[in-house]
Amino acid sequence: MKYFVAIAGNIGVGKSTLTSLMSSRLGWEPFLEAVTENPYLADFYQDMPRWGFHSQVFFLLRRLRQHQESLQHGGSVIQDRSVYEDAEIFARNLYLQGNMSDRDWETYLDLYKTSSSLLNPPDLVVYLKASVPTLLRRIAQRGRDYEQSVPYEYLESLNHLYDEWATNFSFCPVLTVATDKLNYVLHEGHLEQVIRVIQERLHGKETLVLENGENPH
Repeated sequence: MKYFVAIAGNIGVGKSTLTSLMSSRLGWEPFLEAVTENPYLADFYQDMPRWGFHSQVFFLLRRLRQHQESLQHGGSVIQDRSVYEDAEIFARNLYLQGNMSDRDWETYLDLYKTSSSLLNPPDLVVYLKASVPTLLRRIAQRGRDYEQSVPYEYLESLNHLYDEWATNFSFCPVLTVATDKLNYVLHEGHLEQVIRVIQERLHGKETLVLENGENPH
């Protein structure tokens, strides 16, 4: 059976890593986030009010294209971040913090709503959740220069929006995975646990991932 799974979560939470590991393990086609392709991103982190709209439009267009390609793919796929997060979390956060004008926000939101309404949703969204200290540590470890100045408050605001979004999201089921004490790179058992609960949820079984990486009962 063909599945479409989207991996959601804040900056540095481990979306790309899980996407790559799961695609290798299961033979699913990965659709990775086009971070390095965004020509506005470095400027955005230096001046969010000036470059926020440009950066978000770029991400939205790439994500819409990836979503469409995922739906058209012949086999199962796993996508690194969903189109819904771009608008309902990142762009919304910029607007709420005063880093996107009313005019730009309304234009962006209209583009998002019109475009996303034409797409079928994934079968499952996996929301990877982590505390801000964990996010900052992982961001530092992966060493992207333009991310090192990301403020604590910015990540904290995104975390709040993510929690609200995951609770209210209704297009498809959402599986929340607490990752503060999970390390699916170093611990094979953690990866197997996450993959197992994702597969169980795809088959309709309600299950939980414990924060300490132990098997749920």
